[in-house]
Amino acid sequence: MADTDGLLEARNFEATAPVAGGFHVKGAHAQDWGLQNRLSRIFRRDTGRTVMLAFDHGYFLGPMAGLERIDANIAPLVPDADAIMMTRGALRTSIPSHSDAGIVLRASGGPSILRDLSDEHIALDIEDAVRLNAAAVAIQVFVGGEHESRSVANLATLVDAGQRHGVAVLGVTAVGKDMVRDARYFRLATRIAAEMGAHIVKTYYVDQGFETVTASCPVPIIVAGGKKLPELDALTMAYRSIQEGAAGVDMGRNIFQSEHPAAMLAAVRAVVHDDVKPEEAYELFRERSAGNATS
Repeated sequence: MADTDGLLEARNFEATAPVAGGFHVKGAHAQDWGLQNRLSRIFRRDTGRTVMLAFDHGYFLGPMAGLERIDANIAPLVPDADAIMMTRGALRTSIPSHSDAGIVLRASGGPSILRDLSDEHIALDIEDAVRLNAAAVAIQVFVGGEHESRSVANLATLVDAGQRHGVAVLGVTAVGKDMVRDARYFRLATRIAAEMGAHIVKTYYVDQGFETVTASCPVPIIVAGGKKLPELDALTMAYRSIQEGAAGVDMGRNIFQSEHPAAMLAAVRAVVHDDVKPEEAYELFRERSAGNATS
C-alpha cells in the first residue's frame, strides 16, 4: 500500500481554459481520441498541414518511371515526408518499419490501366490496416463515372469500418478523361466524399475558384500533384493550393520523377509548412541539387 504520510492536499482547481485546446485538423474536433491521434500523424500540429509522398501508382500502372525500385528510390525519401501513401504490399516489402511518417494505405483496386479504372472494389480489410498501424486508408471516388454509385458505396463501407477502428479515411476524387476539371465539379466531388464521411479529401488544383472548393468542404483538402511538371510550376501549384485553403499536398511524380527528388521534397516542405514563395523554394531546390548531385 502506498505511504500516505505527508501527502499534500490537492488545491489547484483554477477555472482556466482546458490545456488541450481545440484540435488542429479541420472537421475532426468531435472524433475519438484514436482517430485524432492518427490524423496527427498525417497533419503537423504546428501548421495543421501535411506533405504526403504518394507512390501507390503501381497498383494499376505497374513499375512506372521512378518506381522501378521502391526500396532504393523511395525509402530514402520517407524520413522527410509527413505521410506516405502506398499499397500494403509496398509497405511490407520496401519501407523500413522504423519510419515515423504517417501511413496511408491504398484500399481500393481491381482494374489495371488496360481496363476501365472506375470499376474498383474495396481491396483492403480494415483489420490489416490496423495491423500495419495505418493512420488512414485511401479510396477512389468516381463522381460522374460509370461506376459512381459503387465507388461512393465503397467509400461509405470503408468509413463505417474506419470509425469502428479509429482509422481515418481519405477520399480521392478521380477524374475521368471526359470529365470537366473545374471548380464546380470539384465542389461537387469533394463535398460528396466529405458528406459520406471521409475524414480527408484529395483532389486537384484548378486556377479558377479553387478557394470555393476548400471553403465548401468541411474536412481538410490535400492537392494531388498529378502529372510531372517543371519544378517551378509544381512549386507554384503547391503554393497557390495552400494559399487558397488546402491543408497540404500529396505529390508523387513531381517528386520521385524529378532529377533531384530529395531536393524537390525539401522545396515542397518549405512551401507547405513555411509559406515560402515558389521562386524562393525553387532556389532552395537548386541549392540542394547542386550540393548533392544524387539528391
